Amino acid sequence: MDAGLLSAIGAAVVWGTYILVLKRFFSGYPPAGLTVLINASAIAWFLPVTVATTDLAVDGTGGVLRAVAGVDPAAVAVVAGTATATAAAFVLFLRAIEDGDVSYVTPINKVVPMFVLPMEVLLLGEVLAPVQVAGVVVATAAVYVANYEPGDLLAPIASAVHSRPAQLALVSAACYAVADLGKRVGLQELAIPGTLWVPLLLAGAGLVLLPSAIRNPPSVTRRDAPKFLAGGALVALGEHLTTVAFAALPASVASPVINTQAIIAVVLGGIVLGERYFRIRLVAALLAVVGVGMIAL
Repeated sequence: MDAGLLSAIGAAVVWGTYILVLKRFFSGYPPAGLTVLINASAIAWFLPVTVATTDLAVDGTGGVLRAVAGVDPAAVAVVAGTATATAAAFVLFLRAIEDGDVSYVTPINKVVPMFVLPMEVLLLGEVLAPVQVAGVVVATAAVYVANYEPGDLLAPIASAVHSRPAQLALVSAACYAVADLGKRVGLQELAIPGTLWVPLLLAGAGLVLLPSAIRNPPSVTRRDAPKFLAGGALVALGEHLTTVAFAALPASVASPVINTQAIIAVVLGGIVLGERYFRIRLVAALLAVVGVGMIAL
């Protein structure tokens, strides 16, 4: 449990930093192409770990063919579904931060646990305690506060309904929730090894987005290589820590802890990028963290 919680906290720090890196260095790239390239870089970073910890040797007697034939169809379905949901969520989030400030979009996008727990109740038999219901209410209030700008008190309500970045962020959050449930099922119920799960998930998400990336390829030069390598390293580390957390913790605990990355992103977005209404959106991020913390109780 301690290792899982530490990994979840580490993942929050890595992903919060990654959000700022996306906004600062990758804002001009098509989302699908960007995802494919960064995932490829992350796989290159992580593949030595997979090879070192997974028996991939060919023994000359059809060992690989037997391994393929013995793959559980349920595991394939869970990996494919999780990869698709992750790809959709990431692209939607990229489009949201293209249109809105990091400190505006991130608290809305990081109410993922508000979707995770109801799904667990319906699909996996989780019991929703009163304090968790209260957490959902607090997390929802954070969405309202994140939309708030000085002026008419009711203006944020209209903004939440009509703001495209807000809508994209919420749909992205729902997709991330589906992916979180997939991670829990794949790593715990199906016992897929974590060092195999990471490259499978990254490759699956890349394959889902590859047709779109081919239709609208990003313009990349040699000078861009270092930042793609750095971005891939962050993704590889973040996915590894996330995988360790979901392998050790319930989704309803891992998800809110990892989504405290909103605090990292909001602080960095306000300090480094100088985005507007920093204090208001920091309050929204804090409310989101309180809400998801209550959900995790």
